[in-house]
Amino acid sequence: MPTQIVARALKIIEEDTSKILGLALEKHANIQPGQLIPKADAATPPELQFAAASPDKSYIAICLDLDAPFASIPFASPINHWTQSGFRLSTSAGNGRLETSDPFIVNWAPPGPPPISGPHRYLFALYEEPSGFDVKSLAPGKEVGIPPRFRYNVDAWARSIGLGHVLAANYFRSK
Repeated sequence: MPTQIVARALKIIEEDTSKILGLALEKHANIQPGQLIPKADAATPPELQFAAASPDKSYIAICLDLDAPFASIPFASPINHWTQSGFRLSTSAGNGRLETSDPFIVNWAPPGPPPISGPHRYLFALYEEPSGFDVKSLAPGKEVGIPPRFRYNVDAWARSIGLGHVLAANYFRSK
């Protein structure tokens, strides 16, 4: 299911390198767009970095699998692999590193393409939190199951909470 958000995020990656969201995993310090990451290396969500982040703002990140169950027939996509709010510029790490202590909206689901599938794209998009945003109204307090993640209508969700445009984006591929 193509979405406006996915199209905007992919366009940002192609056209404006200053808006590429920094992603780092334990074994992969500076993930480049399209980089192949073994799924075992992505058991936890990546650290995020955005050089243009403001110390006065909070941010929301979302991760979507664009290729489920197969890149050639992605009828289950996008799958919501993670939605996390409350990211703020780190006061200790510097370099645009973002940190959060907010509860998740959708807990991290590590990459898990089917064994016979090729690599899937995991797209990360960063937004500024809207004024008056209240994570407690969206955080479920428990892990989110599989069915609500499939064919996720990210555009409708973004409209419902008043998200603006994608500020930064990046993706990796995983198998």
